Amino acid sequence: MSFSLEVGLLQLMELVLLGLPLVAATMFAAWRGLRSTVLLIGVALATSGVIAMLMLGAYFLSPSVGKTFAFLVVFGSSALIAALARNSDARAPLRPLATPFALWILASFFISYLGFLHSTNGLPLETAGRRFGAMPNDNALPAVFATYFYEHGHHGVAPPFGDWLSSDRPPLQTGYVLAVRPFGWDEPGNHYTMLGVALQMFWVFGMWALLQATNLGRRLRSLILIGAMVSDVAIIHGFFVWPKLITAGFLLTAAGMAYMPEWKDWVRDPRVGVLFAVLITLAMLSHGSSVFFVVPLLVFAFWRARPSWRWLAAAVVAALILYAPWVAYTHYKDPPGNRLEKWQLGGNDEITEKGTLATIADGYREEGVGGTISNKWSNVQSILGISEIRVLLENVRGHEKPGRVAHTIEELRFLRYFGLFPFLGLLLLGPLAMAIRAAVDRGGGRGPEWRFVSRFGLLTLAIIAFWALVMFGNEISESVIHQGSLAVPMLCIAICVAAAYAVDWRFALALVAVNAILVLVLYVPSLSPPPETTYSAFAALAGAVALACFIAIAWLQPWVTDSTAPITAK
Repeated sequence: MSFSLEVGLLQLMELVLLGLPLVAATMFAAWRGLRSTVLLIGVALATSGVIAMLMLGAYFLSPSVGKTFAFLVVFGSSALIAALARNSDARAPLRPLATPFALWILASFFISYLGFLHSTNGLPLETAGRRFGAMPNDNALPAVFATYFYEHGHHGVAPPFGDWLSSDRPPLQTGYVLAVRPFGWDEPGNHYTMLGVALQMFWVFGMWALLQATNLGRRLRSLILIGAMVSDVAIIHGFFVWPKLITAGFLLTAAGMAYMPEWKDWVRDPRVGVLFAVLITLAMLSHGSSVFFVVPLLVFAFWRARPSWRWLAAAVVAALILYAPWVAYTHYKDPPGNRLEKWQLGGNDEITEKGTLATIADGYREEGVGGTISNKWSNVQSILGISEIRVLLENVRGHEKPGRVAHTIEELRFLRYFGLFPFLGLLLLGPLAMAIRAAVDRGGGRGPEWRFVSRFGLLTLAIIAFWALVMFGNEISESVIHQGSLAVPMLCIAICVAAAYAVDWRFALALVAVNAILVLVLYVPSLSPPPETTYSAFAALAGAVALACFIAIAWLQPWVTDSTAPITAK
């Protein structure tokens, strides 16, 4: 069997294993009377994440318990789907939700085949680390620690991987690995890579929930989905499967909930409080940088409507129940478990026994007022990409003609990988054009896209300001894209495209198309392929077909009508 065909079969297998609980949770919630598309997606993602955390706990108790639970989840989900298939209420959400499920599947195939366009099945994790630029070995961490739990459970402590402890990174993706591992595995990491790609593509569900929460038209929703799919963040962080992009699915869904008109009623329903808290907590259990999105989102949500005390109590209890076991593990089983906090908030990546607050206090004391201001300005420059742009211009001028194109592509990748504004690039013309039109045509009509841009634009600015203020700001702790929440650049794409659409839909279409072509030009070439490998015609064709089908379904949304995006809940 050729490796390119194996990629497709493994991807399909992991999609089925991940998708069964998602479908089962959706059908069960619909059978119980839930009709909100946004809440149904939230329930599906929350159920999936909670199962992953329970899976981690089951393996911690005993590998045999964990393996049994893994089989129960798959066969139990299948049985529940079969039992509810005849019920019309349970089947009701399947048609409108067929679109995001199809987009999730196609996105996974596109990213996998684009990643393995020039590769072999020998070293998939190493391939992912060099396919789009030199990356660390962080993508292997969840797999390495999952292997220890799979074999040893709670006996002993997982040995460090490099200088990383098992408690140094949040565990959600490790739980997902343990959930599917009994059904097939390989040491090179092909199964793990395919699973990781499917997990990172959870952003599709989050973006769909966010767009359904608004009153945006189908054409605009389509352009936003396409713009997000053919973006540096989706491509790089989708294939290099460290657990960062997965957070976007949870956070964008929670943001969609808070945006909806029904939010004012939902803040009196403790069940919604539990769902909202679980989504946010799962994002934190995936990667700690989610906090830069979570804090402003909570302010935005509570500004929209003040929740009842019962709602708050239910939300806090749900978050504590879900997060407390991990806190206990980091403190008592494999301490200290605070390396990332000290790194990002205190600017210190040294491995010490010093506490988080003490590290942060010492870091600011050493920098003083002047150094602290300089560090925060460095964060702003990182977001704007000022230093990276300067380096790019110097390097491009210095390159000789031989290999100049490859060097330029590499430099552009580097620039867009780090800086939020350079990543958005041409898409920033959307907000600029919208601002000009607003200044010129003050009395013009304002559609839902204007409200979307203004509300989420303010939220995004608050997130960026909080991110720049809280990150320490020295050389190892700057506000670069991968040290923040990846929900932010995905939300920025939606805002930029909606702003362009507010000016003219043809302008938005052209902007998305040109940006997508630029991104593909940057990331289709393999600049440093593994030795003795070549481009695969099968992978190129399969990836192109997957992308074309994604674009077609996103544009047509064949199973969705504007009337099939209900926003009522029982």
